Formats: sequence, structure tokens, C-alpha cells
Amino acid sequence: MNSYAEIFRWRKQQIIEVSMNHQQLNELHDEIIEKTVELAMEKVQSELGSPPAPFAFFLMGSAGRFEQSVWSDQDHGIIFDGSNSCQFYFLTLGTEITNGLAEVGYERCDGLVMSSNPNWCQSIAGWKTQLVDWLNEASWKSLRHFSTFFDSRVLVGEVSFLTELKTEVFQVLRQQPSLYLRLVENVDFIKKGIGVFGQLLPELHGENTGTIQLKQTAFFPYVNALRLLALKDEMFEPSTISRFKELSFDAYPSIKSYQDNFIELLDFRLYFKKEAKNYQEVHLIHLDSLTKEDKQKLKQLMKKGYKLFSETKTIMEKECSTWS
Repeated sequence: MNSYAEIFRWRKQQIIEVSMNHQQLNELHDEIIEKTVELAMEKVQSELGSPPAPFAFFLMGSAGRFEQSVWSDQDHGIIFDGSNSCQFYFLTLGTEITNGLAEVGYERCDGLVMSSNPNWCQSIAGWKTQLVDWLNEASWKSLRHFSTFFDSRVLVGEVSFLTELKTEVFQVLRQQPSLYLRLVENVDFIKKGIGVFGQLLPELHGENTGTIQLKQTAFFPYVNALRLLALKDEMFEPSTISRFKELSFDAYPSIKSYQDNFIELLDFRLYFKKEAKNYQEVHLIHLDSLTKEDKQKLKQLMKKGYKLFSETKTIMEKECSTWS
């Protein structure tokens, strides 16, 4: 494919066939993004020549966790093994990738977590400094940036660069275990989707009135809980399912029991949002579209997520406070 428009047309044809299979859908997203990155690289090389240093293009967010639905926004970065003088080249590449992905159907990230942003396109040394700074600052914003970075995997380029950065992070956390508790506090607020009388709580105002926000009310408790445990147990894998699988059954018998609930939640979203028209729609479910049984299923999955996060918080506070 020689243009972003061609990739976009191919994407529309292919995605219909895999919209109900989580594994195949995310494999397709990887293929689409990889083709877009390759085309962007060709365009930049035609203007600026070959890359001045080895590099890695990596995904974050739902793409990094292999948890995208039919639509997704952009969350990506670049790591290069070279001097700061190389940054101009890779920012140019990052900008071309960002623009290309937007044309192919991936909305730009509202928070600018993209390789067109200098904060997310740095040398290995620059990345190490920034990650340590984020952890040392330990503000709500800096820890949110850090958590976004940690849910990452390399799609194109040198996988070892990202492994090196995560290894650095684990060393910092070992030396400052109080940071684990700050990371728990950073994700402790959960937007409630269930009221005190067991009713689903839809949005009451604005254009999304009558909808449930799946991302915040249902997905975040699972994703945040497993990220915290992955940090504590020094896991490199970014996907929530991989993190579940990697947990020791002896150490976390109760936690591992929630894996099937998370898989059910992924399937629930695919079933109800397979015909979503854009990224915003993917995370919104109109209560009117659900049967009584559907509502019960959603409430059960939400309650399991809240319970999982509560148990994880207890584990983190108990184990990490003894390290301090």
C-alpha cells in the first residue's frame, strides 16, 4: 500500500471480519499501525535520509495493552540510541507517523501522548532522566504519565531499548518503595457505575446523557489493579491478560480468579460496540440498548472490578508499607 488513504480503505474492509474476535482484532490493529509506520519511515527517509541512530517505536494505552476495540486513539512514543542532535529526525518521523495514523483512522491523543511530542520522543538517556523525574516528582500528573508509559510494548525497532527503560524503573522503585503507595493513590478514585441501591448510574447531563462510560467505570479498576501488581512484581508484559497469567497462583490465588471476568468484559464491549462509528462511541453504552440480563451482567463485571481493585490496594498497602 502506497498511501494512507489505501491503508484506511483496507482497514475498513478488514475490521468487519474480526470485529467480534479480540485477538484477531488487535492483531489487525498492529498490522495497520505497522504499515502506517513503514510508510511514514519511507516518506521521511526520502527527505532526510536514513535514521541517524537505532530506534524503537512503541505503543502505549489500550494499544500497548493489546486491548483495543474497533476504534482507538493514538498513544505512542519513540526511543533512540543517539545524541540529542538526533531528536530533530525522530520528531519529524513521529510527526509523520501521528499524521499518518490520523488519516488511517486513529484519533490524535487529547493529552498529546504521541511521538510528535518531544516528551515522548527521546534518547535512551533522556528517557531515563524523564522517568526518574516523573517518579521523584510523584505528582498526580507525573505519575499518570509514568503509568501511561509503563503499559507499553515495541511494535517497530529495538525491543531491548524499552526493556532497558523498564529495568531502570524497577531499580528506582526498589530503592523508594514508598512510591508504590503513591501509585496506588494516583488511581484510587474510581468513577462509580453502580448506585447504593444496585442501579446502574448513567451520565445525567450533556450529549452523553443516558450512557454508561465503560472505560472509567468498568475497565479502569481491572487495568489499574494489574498494572500496580506488575510494577510490584517487576513484570515487563503490558497486557492485562498477560499480567494475570504471569501472577503466581500461590501468591495471588484470589486475584487470578478475576482473569475470566476481565475477558468477559472485553467480549461484552466488542459485542455491544462492534458497530461504533468513532472512538468516543466505543466507550459509551446506552442503557436503553441493554436488556435486563445485559444490565445484570454489566453490574456483575463492574462489581468484580471494584472488588479486584480493593483487594489489590490491600495487598499493595500491606506489602509495600513493610518495605518502606
